[in-house]
Parts: sequence; structure tokens; C-alpha cells
Amino acid sequence: MYVIGTAGHVDHGKSTLVLSMTGIDPDRLDEEKQRGMTIDLGFAWVTLPSSREVSVVDVPGHERFIKNMLAGVGGVDLALLVVAADESVMPQTKEHLAILDLLGVERGLVVITKKDLADADTLELVELEIEDVLKGTKLEGSRVVSAAATTGEGIPELLAAIDFALDDSLRRRDLGRPRLAIDRAFSVSGFGTVVTGTLIDGTLAVGQEVEIVPSGKRSRIRGLQSHQKKIDIAEPGNRVAVNLSGVATDEIERGEVVTTPDWLHPTRAVDVRLRLLKAAQHNVRHNYPATFHAHASETPAIVRLLENDELKPGDEGWAQIYLHEAVPLARGDRFVIRSPDTTLGGGYVVDVDASRHRRNHAPTIERLERLAAGSPTAQLLSALEATEPSNVRSLARRANLTDNEAIDLTRQAVDEGSAVALGKEVVLGAQVYTLAGWTRLSAKAQQSLATYHVQNPLRTGMAREELRSRLGVTGTLANLVLSTLEDSGTLIDDAGLLHLPGHLVEVSAQQQAEMDEFVAKLASDPFPLEQPKVAPELMALLSEHAKVVRAGDGVTFDAATWARLQAQVVEHLQVNGNVTVAEVRDMQGTSRKYALAVLEHLDDLKITRRQGDERVLLTVT
Repeated sequence: MYVIGTAGHVDHGKSTLVLSMTGIDPDRLDEEKQRGMTIDLGFAWVTLPSSREVSVVDVPGHERFIKNMLAGVGGVDLALLVVAADESVMPQTKEHLAILDLLGVERGLVVITKKDLADADTLELVELEIEDVLKGTKLEGSRVVSAAATTGEGIPELLAAIDFALDDSLRRRDLGRPRLAIDRAFSVSGFGTVVTGTLIDGTLAVGQEVEIVPSGKRSRIRGLQSHQKKIDIAEPGNRVAVNLSGVATDEIERGEVVTTPDWLHPTRAVDVRLRLLKAAQHNVRHNYPATFHAHASETPAIVRLLENDELKPGDEGWAQIYLHEAVPLARGDRFVIRSPDTTLGGGYVVDVDASRHRRNHAPTIERLERLAAGSPTAQLLSALEATEPSNVRSLARRANLTDNEAIDLTRQAVDEGSAVALGKEVVLGAQVYTLAGWTRLSAKAQQSLATYHVQNPLRTGMAREELRSRLGVTGTLANLVLSTLEDSGTLIDDAGLLHLPGHLVEVSAQQQAEMDEFVAKLASDPFPLEQPKVAPELMALLSEHAKVVRAGDGVTFDAATWARLQAQVVEHLQVNGNVTVAEVRDMQGTSRKYALAVLEHLDDLKITRRQGDERVLLTVT
């Protein structure tokens, strides 16, 4: 199904034309009927001569309601640019045409309305003016049809022309990620909240759980309608009414998006290709305040120019737009920027969730150009480059690909050696780096370990948690990173201590003698009045190799003694159920200091647990 949208100056007969075409009055508000002027969006539908049914969105023409026009025109497949025969091209004719061009609407017809109010010479002059104003736009060369909506003259020819224009129109892609930008929300007695919009990028089904973004509210679809007919599944390109459960009408705002949960995240910064209209009334300087319009949303924004200090009318360049309110957007989405009184320009989104960039930074500009114009694989890698590491699901959104396309392209990039996937399989949840990003991370790991080995020559290696911290990775990602480094042979895990291949602890004869003497002293007198001393690096080596056990500050046992002391306490607990510091002191023939150290270390090992002044057994090891 396709969506047709009207455009044109106020009082040029758009709504009357829609009524004549469809038999449906798109002006639904009492104020619109009283004033005879469209204020907000109106909707209708018609069956064309080919039996193809299409939706019609009627927009207001008055300059004070341009933002309402923008809320409805974004999802149209074909535009009807309406020009009245008695007035010809007017200011909003040009502004609406410019907006259609900025939004990438490539198919259209021009309808000269009020044909009955003009003679043949006037109609010919109007056609010439239309031809001139279309030059340089995407609608240049569009067919012109004349009609008189009040009498019905020319309406059959118009419907046939619409049919013909849609014959070679591409169907909307189903990316598996439905987005319905809400342009209207209302309540129906007995049904509850209903929202309407044009569905893109995927399908919606009755019973499906959905999320309303950016609010994050969850709901379930109670029912779907298209052209007042109940349907079970809505496909991309349809005008759809969605009956939502569990959410009130006053909790929903125009511009929010109904979609499947957990993939579409609102963003505050987007990288864009921005073009100013030749007729723009203002230059746009760096940090220029504007209003940002995309789909049905509208929000104040700041335009940050990435290449220039200023864009003049007709110029284009790379920019980052900072949004005052987070907006749900995807790569490729079209937008318009306006000053309070006029449309300035627009373009398309190249990257979402963008980090702030240095201005005039060549690598940033090169990445944006690759992302905009490259192959799907290059686009995916450019999206990855900006946010690595990233999971494949996020890449699908950033590169505007289906999940399966993103998986296939990621596998291809991994096979070609331009990307590195962590884990055994490339699936939606797999974490991925570019080859350059992974090389940097691997080099950082190697450098960290090399420095550690120099500073600690008698240590087997660095603790896993310490290397994770130095690499700046946490949680599941950290485990995947370290596992992948281990699998590649970049580092070796020795009982939880990480070291570079080839790293060996070399102890001199003198150092070995010092360690042997220290252990012998601990074994001969487990509870000395003064603990024997050994160099800290030798103590660390003995501890790593389980030759000694450090039970607390200033208390160290040789391994055999510790095993005996632990066994005594565990056996006592197995028989008696609890033990006190005094009982351990007497049992082991030592002082309170040593008895307390033994019990506290058993607590640390999760063998015992303190309950008041007693310990109880947790586990036996």
C-alpha cells in the first residue's frame, strides 16, 4: 500500500480536492469546518482504477501550520503539489515544494485546482510558472493535471495519473524493525487509546508487545485498522490505526514512535548531511539554534558545523545536530530544520548516538563520507568504527540494515579480516571490533603486561581484574576480550594470573635461599613473637605458588601449617557446630592474635561465617 500526501499554499483547494477524489472530508476539526481552512493533518483513502487502494494525507497550507504539515508529509510515497489556477505559484507552494525535496520525496504530480475559474491562456501560464519552480528539484518534470474539484472535472484523469505514477514505485523495505511515528492519539469509547501513523521498516501484528519511544512505556496491540477495516497484520507503507492497551491517551505525544521493544533508543546527537535551501533567508553559522523536524517529531536543536564556520543558502556540508530532547531516529532518516519563521534546509541522518567530534577533523569527515556513500560492508564498518565495540544488533540499527543483513555483513567483514568478533559465533548479541580497534586494544594489553613484567619480575603475571581495569572493559565484555586474547595466544592465563608468552620468573640462587630459609622458619615456629622477614617481591612469589598463606596483616603461615590449622577448626565445627576465638587459641596453643587471624582468613575464604562472637561452618574444602 502507498501513501499520497498533499502540499501547497493555503486556500488552493487541497482538502476540497481530497474530498472530491475520495468522498471523505479530511477536515475533521470543528474549527477547520467553521473557518474553511485546514489546521491539522487530515486523512482519507481511495481505490484507484487499478483496484490499488492508497492512503491520502492532507496537510495544512498556511505558514503558521508548517510544523503540522511536516508531521504528516514525511512518510509519503507520492506528493500532490496543489496550485490554484486563479493564484498560481505562491509562497507556501515554494516552501512546501522545498520541504518535499529535502525529505527526499521523488515522485509527484502537480494538480492545478479550480480549473473552472481560469481560461485556457491562464492555465497555460500557470503551467509555465509551475515548470519553472520545479526546476532543480526532485519533482522536476512531474506530470501536471488540471481539475475542478467542485464539479469533478479532471478527477478521473487525476486518479489514473496517480495509478500510473505508482506503477514503478518501490515497495517499502521490511527491515524487521517496525516504526510507526505517531501523528495522532485519541480515545475510542469501549476500546481505549488509539494512535495513527504511517508504518515503515517492519510489520505490526495484533497481540504483539510494543514499546513507545522515547517514553519507554510498554503496551500490547489490541487491534489494528487500515482505512477503517480490521486487519491482523500491518505491513510497511500502510497508514495504520493501532489500538494500544495499558497506556492512556494523555501519556502519548505526537512524534513518539511505536516499535518492538529494546532496539530503538532515542538520541540527543546525530551526524547529518545538511543542505540549505537556495531560498533560505538566513545563513547558518556554527552552533546555530534551529527547530529539528523528523517524521512527526519536532524539537529545538543546535546545529554544529563540522567543516565550515558558516553555510550560506544553497550550500551543503557535514554537521552534527544536538537535540534538546531525545528523538528516536535511524540512519537514513530525512529531516528539516527551520528558524522560527522559515524553512532553512534539511538532509539525512548518517549516524545516530553520535559522540561529539573535533571540527575540521579529516578522519571524522572521511568516516562520514564512507558511511554515506560506501558499500553496505563499508557502511557497517564505519558505524562500528564510531562506537566499537558494538553488538551486531546495534550495528543493524546504526547502518539501517535488517538483523540478518547485519549478521551476514559482519561475518563477511570477519572473514575478510577487517573486523574481529568476540566469541565463537557471529550472532546478534556478538561483540565486534574493527581490525584497527582490536589491534589497538591488543597492543594496549601487551604493553600493560610488558610493563608489569618489568616492574614485577618475580610475579607470574597480572591479576585478571587489574588488566580488565587497565583496558577499560568491564562485565561480560571484559571476559570476552580476555578470552579472545588468550585464544589468539596474545597472553596466557596461569591460574588466574595473566602474562605474555615467554615470560618466566627467574630466581637467583641467593633469592631461592632466602625463600627457603623464610619458609623453614615459619614451619619451625608457626606462632613466633616476631614474624620472620623476607623481601616483598619474594613474599609475593611464595604466595603465588602457594608456599605460604598470608592470613592477615603481619601473620603468615607456611602451607603445611595452614592446612593443619584449617583442618583443626573445620573438624571442631563439624562436631560442635560453632567455635570462638578463645577455643581456637586453646586448641592450637597460640595467642589471641594468631587465633583471630586464622578465623578471619577462614571467613575470607568463605569456609566460616561470623555470628556474634562465634563462627559457624559454611562449607568444607
